[in-house]
Amino acid sequence: MDLIDSLIKEGWLKTPEVISAFRKIKRVDFLPEDTKDLAELNDALSIGWGQTISQPLVVAFMLELLEPKEGEKILDVGSGSGWTSALLAEIVGERGKIIAIELIPELKEFGEKNVAKYNFAEKGIVKFICADGSKGYPKEAPFDKILASAALAATKGGKEDLSSLTMAQKLPRAWQEQLKIGGRIVTPIGNSIWLFIKKSQEEGDESSVHLNSVQEDLVFEEKEYPGFVFVPLIEK
Repeated sequence: MDLIDSLIKEGWLKTPEVISAFRKIKRVDFLPEDTKDLAELNDALSIGWGQTISQPLVVAFMLELLEPKEGEKILDVGSGSGWTSALLAEIVGERGKIIAIELIPELKEFGEKNVAKYNFAEKGIVKFICADGSKGYPKEAPFDKILASAALAATKGGKEDLSSLTMAQKLPRAWQEQLKIGGRIVTPIGNSIWLFIKKSQEEGDESSVHLNSVQEDLVFEEKEYPGFVFVPLIEK
């Protein structure tokens, strides 16, 4: 049984769109030459510069939580090898757009070169940006979905102590504001994967987290899925 079939059998891959993308976009095309023979392993693999291409199980789980749809505009933070950007591009299609942000210049070039094998940039579906993903990308906002492949800090962020904040408050302000109402953010925080769904004030209930903003009252529904390991998100 190959890797994708095992991910389907074990329940990690579920929806037809995500399964189809996994079958069309080959992980081997996003690995350095010296690790291409390991593409079928269900493990995170080094891609250099202290970064990894995520475990296929984890990517499948995060994409299923994100629920990408044809025609959507999605921000892919920490795009790295370009694998998630290409998977998302395959799903959103020519009416959609993926903004792939990577802070490490060499890694941005590596990911861009890998995704070029599928002509997504040529078709205008994927745009690569070398920048700090924690600041989002205002030029293309608002986004239907935001995916991050590296972990936000769960306890401390720079000089600021985050231990007293709710999980939604630990999200970069830019992500909160650049997401559409009804949009989803899937991101690691510490050793958990978190799903955040942005609600209107009217939709918010007792379980929602209200975040006061100068522009609006931001309301998020949140859910935690613990037990994962990620490299940290690099910020400037």
